[in-house]
Formats: sequence, C-alpha cells, structure tokens
Amino acid sequence: MDRLDAMKLFVRVAELGSFAAVAQQLGVARSVVTRQVAALETHLGVKLMVRSTRRLSLTSAGTAYLEKCRVILNLVDAAETDVAEERMAPRGHIRMSLPLSFGLKRLAPLLLEFAQCYPEVGLNMDYTDRRVNLIEEAIDLSIRITRKLDGGDVARRLGSGRMQVVAAPAYLARHGRPQHPSELIHHECLGYTSAGVVQSWQFMVAGKLESFAVRSRVQGNNGEVLTEAAAQGLGISLQPDFILDDFLAAGRVEPILTAFPAPELGIYAILPSNRHVPHRVRVLMDFLAARVGAG
Repeated sequence: MDRLDAMKLFVRVAELGSFAAVAQQLGVARSVVTRQVAALETHLGVKLMVRSTRRLSLTSAGTAYLEKCRVILNLVDAAETDVAEERMAPRGHIRMSLPLSFGLKRLAPLLLEFAQCYPEVGLNMDYTDRRVNLIEEAIDLSIRITRKLDGGDVARRLGSGRMQVVAAPAYLARHGRPQHPSELIHHECLGYTSAGVVQSWQFMVAGKLESFAVRSRVQGNNGEVLTEAAAQGLGISLQPDFILDDFLAAGRVEPILTAFPAPELGIYAILPSNRHVPHRVRVLMDFLAARVGAG
C-alpha cells in the first residue's frame, strides 16, 4: 500500500471510528485494515490510535496526523480536479469585487467579453471601492489597485497604472503653475480621502520618494468627481491614468509637475487565502492579465 492509500485508510478509520466498518466498506477482512494501520504506525514510529474491543480513539499524535492528512488529500483531490477541468470548458459562478471607476471604465468591457467567450461561467460583479473581506463575504476574486499589498495577500499582478497631477488651464492662469511638489501647499488641492483622511502626495525627487502635505477644501473618495472638480477650476488633482485619459484628451485638464513622477500603481487580482483557486477563476485571471497588462 502506498503512502496516499495509507493516509486515506487512516482517515476512513478515524472518521468511522471502527476497523470493522471500514473493512465492510472496502469488502475486506477486518484484520487487513488493522494490519495496514499498524504498518502505518510502524512507518511513522508513533501510536496513532488506541484500540479496544469497545471503542477506538486517536492519540494526540493521531489527531495532529489526521488534520495534516486531510489537508494533503484535499490538495491531491484539487490537483486531480484541475487536470480534469483543463480538458473541459470552465463552468460555474465567479463572485467578484471590483473597484468602481477602474471597474466601470476598464474591466466591465473585458468581463462582458469574457462572458461571451465562456457561456458556462456566471459572473456576479460588485462594483465598490469598499475593502471587502473575501473569506467572510465568499468572494472568489477581488481586483485592487494599490501601491503596496498588505501582508498575507494572495495576489497575482495583472498590470500597472500611472498617477499624474493635473489642473485646468483656467486654474493655472489664475494661480500659476507649481514647479516643485513643495509648492503644492500653497495651492488648492483636491484630496482623495481614504478612511476619511486625505493622504499626503508622494513624488520621486532626485531619485528618492518624498511625501508632501497638501491642503484640501474639496475632498472625496471618488477620483472621477475630483477630476471633474479640477476640470472646473477648483484645484489640482492627483489621479490615475484610467480616470484622466478622457479629461486630458478633451483638453479640460493638463499635466503639471511632470518632472516629478508619482509612484506606479499595481493592478492586482486578490484571492481568498483559505481555499483552492477553481479552474474558472484561473482562466479569468489569465484572460484579464492578457488584456489589462497590454492596456
């Protein structure tokens, strides 16, 4: 009997609490099951079960070994399922959490294209900038745009985005054009709020990343609104390219401080840390990576 078969047998005995019951399931003599478990204990050098004529119980070593066996056997089952699924079209439902602006502008067309390509996959799309708990909310995949992932995040990088500082020509005509990030403190800046707090703005200055405080009369947690405010001459805004592209193309805002680049944003697919990634989710990530990364 190989190692995996021995694990499977041990798990069966532990779960049923009876050698006889397992023997009956397998259609073999009780002594065969007893010998195989004994051989496993000999191989491991520990006692896994305490046996008597009336009951069977696990030792502390047996309890720990049972937990690890279940993890290993689940991984084996998942791997075998994946191999089988690779030969079939993906199917099933995918629950997603998507950032509002990037989700609507860039991801929605791609996800609708994916739905056309894979008619057996159902998509449940939740567009929100709220930070979701993937495990508690049973989310299969979250797309997050961030400079830095949190510790413990299980993620795949799909692409990147650039941040730019912009202002309306009318604002610059009235208030002047800042030549250095340190001059922003003297301007009206449109602050993006995270947890109700306006973050400082960061730029590369002489090869080093520096933070600069800004003052904000108009604040919000949506980049589209803040860029519209900038286009109306209310101040200076720091936003990602996927929000700015249309405003720049229309000439409603123009870039400033171009000699001082802001840090790059990473576009990530975040996965639950507690479960196997289904084939359909991996197919979707491959699909998005090929398109978002090329965008």
